[in-house]
Amino acid sequence: MAITSTATTHSAPIRRNATSRPPTTLQLLRETLSQDAAQPSPASATAHSEGAPGPGFSERQVALLSAPLDRAHVRQREQGRSRVSYLEGWQVIAEANRIFGFDGWERCTLISRCVAEHERPIGRDRKNGWGVTYTARVRITVTAGNRTLIREGSGAGHGIDADKGLAHESALKEAETDATKRALMTFGNPFGLALYDKQQRQVSDGKPVAAATKSPSAEMADVPLQPSAITGLQERIKALAPARLEAFSKGFRTAFQVPDTQPSLAGLITTSRHKRWIEGFLAETATA
Repeated sequence: MAITSTATTHSAPIRRNATSRPPTTLQLLRETLSQDAAQPSPASATAHSEGAPGPGFSERQVALLSAPLDRAHVRQREQGRSRVSYLEGWQVIAEANRIFGFDGWERCTLISRCVAEHERPIGRDRKNGWGVTYTARVRITVTAGNRTLIREGSGAGHGIDADKGLAHESALKEAETDATKRALMTFGNPFGLALYDKQQRQVSDGKPVAAATKSPSAEMADVPLQPSAITGLQERIKALAPARLEAFSKGFRTAFQVPDTQPSLAGLITTSRHKRWIEGFLAETATA
């Protein structure tokens, strides 16, 4: 810095005249910063932001993310003088596995901090116990085709227990779960975005519109398939080209939460729900 500047002056003296002056330190700094900004860093050259070009979510994933929230997944609790609708943490994680795939998303806790800890009476017996509060910030990373999407959320958790350690454990888990739900909520209705609308216009009872006027038909109900129907679907699947067969396997596992430890999918095609999904996939294949 100062030493470097002095050494440069002595080793390479600069001639000054009325028309040419050496650049000042501020000018050199500005030029350096301009050159750094013009050259992308290795991280920015490889990372994909939300505005990066290239394929993102599949049509199936977009449809699932855009679908109304099933009211059967919604829970309620008392908060003050009102009732609050919410999704349980396990339900949100299950939806992420269903839509993004078991290997299509990651969760990382960036910050977790204890912000309150005090002794307090607990239970009807008013025994001595502890009240603890944590805050946390979680980052969710989702793979969408050739893109990587990053969302973050903050949350808080409270733990009350006679055992101080258990109170800390409960508060920390709740804070991380709350932050996870807030981060995933930005992806749409299945993760609770619909609950932020007080009228809950994007919360569905999960039944077809026609069900209000007539009984559900076998087409809409999830009924067992006849053996001949199962055999017919299996034959159509076997006739797929290798690339489409691989896409079918991945899509079926994601749609019905089939783990990779299940080697064969043939025995899992059993109900009309499977049949509707398969026929939709085959229709897309025929038009592709």
